Amino acid sequence: AGVLQSNGKKYNLKGEGATTLLDLQSGPTVFLGAFDNAWTLRLTKPLRYHFANNPDMTEFRIVDSHFPKQVGWMVSRAQQMATNNYRDYAIVARFTDTNTGRIAIVAAGVGRGGTIAAGEFLTNPDDLALLEHAAQAAGNKKNLEIVLSTQIIDGEPGTPKMEASYFW
Repeated sequence: AGVLQSNGKKYNLKGEGATTLLDLQSGPTVFLGAFDNAWTLRLTKPLRYHFANNPDMTEFRIVDSHFPKQVGWMVSRAQQMATNNYRDYAIVARFTDTNTGRIAIVAAGVGRGGTIAAGEFLTNPDDLALLEHAAQAAGNKKNLEIVLSTQIIDGEPGTPKMEASYFW
């Protein structure tokens, strides 16, 4: 909101439960959070990188649909709750949603720290320059997804690190 406001852009803030499909069809949308935002889960499900969990909700992960058996981007809920020191992961994406025909931007972590790291990544000029360089190397395609990681120490996220990227 601060970035939009500082650039003189109008915006509306709505919670996941108060947001309708009609709202999403009215313009570009930014989605924050993953497992606490059904819209994020719905919109990222068909993408290469998307969120998943095991049936008993003890492991939360980002899945690469090109390599679905890869288990690398996973957060153990037990470790998260017991230590508050763990590695968290996030997806940052920009794509045209096929349901609305509008631009969707996602900044969502497996946990709270991953979401914070994704937001910091999107507002840091150095990180955006890194993303711009990766986009140029991929042929300046308009749609993108990146997976980030960050070390959580005493509940606070460290610097985000780009783990993977996909452009289409």
